[in-house]
This record gives sequence, structure tokens and C-alpha cells, in this order.
Amino acid sequence: MSTAIDDRVSAVRAFNRLYTNVIGLLRDGLLRTPYSLTEARVIFELGRRDATELRDLRAALDLDAGYLTRILARFESAGVAKRERSRADGRRQVIRLSAKGRRVRTMLDERSAMEVRELLSEHTEEDQRRLVGAMAAITDLLEGPRGSEPVVVRPPRAGDLGWIVERHGAIYAREYGWDAGFEALVARVVADYAETRDPRREAAWIAELDGQRVGCVLCTEREPDVAQLRLLLVDPVARGMGVGTRLVDECIGFAREAGYRRMMLWTNDVLRDARRVYERAGFELTGAEPHHSFGHDLVGQDWWLTL
Repeated sequence: MSTAIDDRVSAVRAFNRLYTNVIGLLRDGLLRTPYSLTEARVIFELGRRDATELRDLRAALDLDAGYLTRILARFESAGVAKRERSRADGRRQVIRLSAKGRRVRTMLDERSAMEVRELLSEHTEEDQRRLVGAMAAITDLLEGPRGSEPVVVRPPRAGDLGWIVERHGAIYAREYGWDAGFEALVARVVADYAETRDPRREAAWIAELDGQRVGCVLCTEREPDVAQLRLLLVDPVARGMGVGTRLVDECIGFAREAGYRRMMLWTNDVLRDARRVYERAGFELTGAEPHHSFGHDLVGQDWWLTL
């Protein structure tokens, strides 16, 4: 009888077989070239700098010393790379790509990018985001969170308000099955903000990761002394990186400086990740009421924070 861990092992192995087939790792030559996957990886690593010490190359690739030596010998024979003594320490060897080797690296990069582009083009933009998000989750679990990558929170620019509407509609339809009524609600909120905003009392923020928009939030006036936090969203590709917390903190800080005494928000009980962000920020649940919206039976919640 198989156990849970046995089933998970089988699932990972099945994924590995699928992935190696999809990207062509089992073909005789990688990317229709005479080079194997390992050889292409060596060429890529050598191309990252002008010259690389042999020991550093071995450590970066985690390759057997004898295997790496044989690869480099073939590269030298083919005129792809050359070895020489280090000028800093004659006991050490450095390896560098030749002019031919740099052309090979460029060719490998271009073909790899082309194949991935062709693979992605077979899917919708939304599915492409899902794929990249799943890859990020795998990377985070195997190597640890990407906490060193800079998340930038900035005011909206041209096109950002439309992005807020589009992302809300697409993500909530996919993850919760909400219908176009929700996207229409978001569009009304965004339109009201754009048309009537008082810059001293209302603001919006966009979160970026590596130059890509991955989150948003609005602070609007509900009453003279009450601010409302609206439309908090974090794209799946950036979840688990503290983006939601950054956006909520920005919103609360602005509300305090604007002179509001309290802040409120309305959400639904199914949005559990967002609720955890609100709780950590100090919001308290003050009321809940069932309703039928966006094609589903939901429970709306009011949350309040004293500023």
C-alpha cells in the first residue's frame, strides 16, 4: 500500500519526465546544436565573465573534476575555449571563451529564448502568469524565498488604473469563479477615484517586482474622519514576498498623515490571505453579512482600524 510520501515522490518524478520532454533535454543535441545540456551550461557560465578560475567553475556547476576536465579538453580542441595560467597565481588555471565560444554562447541564448517564447505563446497571458507563478513557488520551496529581490511601491502612472481593473477581473475569475459583475464593480471604484480624487486625502499605489506590476491598493475618503482601504491585490507571481503588507502599510501611513482618525475596509470571508494581512496590520473584524454577488453566495466583512 502506497503512503502519502510515495504518492508525492511519484508526482514529482512524473513532473520531471514531463518537463524534460517538453524542453527537449533527451535529444542528442541541445537546441539543435552539437552540445549537450551540461556543455551548454558550462559555456553559459564561462560567458558570465571574461575569465574564470577552474576551481570556481567546478564549484559553480557542482561537476565532477574529471568530467569537467574532459569537457574543457573538447572545447579547446574545437576552439570554443582556452585555458591558461592565472596571472595572479601561476599555480591556478583560468578558462575563457574564445571569439568562437562567445558566438556559440550567443547562439545558445537566442535559440533558448526562442524556444521558450514559442512554448509560452501557445498559452494565454493569464496561463503564462500561472506558469511563472508556479515556477516561483517551486524555487521558493527548494531554494528559499526570493526576499532579496527588490519590491518597489510607487504612485500610479498612465495605464496603471486600467491594469488594476484587468488584474482584478482576471485573477478573481480564475481563483474564485467570480463573474463580470466584480470587474464592473472594480471599474466603478477606479473611475470614481480617477474623476473625483482629492490628492490631499486620497491616493493609490502600484507594487512592482523586477519592473513588472504585481500589486495595488487605494486609499479613499469614506467620511471626513474615516479612510477606506480598497482594491488590495497581489498577483500570484509575487505572493509570499510581503507585497500585501507593504501596500497596506503605505495606505495606513498616508491615512494618518492625511488626518483621518479611523480606517475601514470591506472584504469577503473567502479572501483568507488578505484577511491575514489586515489582522497583522491591526484591523479588527466588526461585522459580517451574507450576500449574493459576483455569481456566488458570499459573506461580506467590515474591518476597522483606529489610526
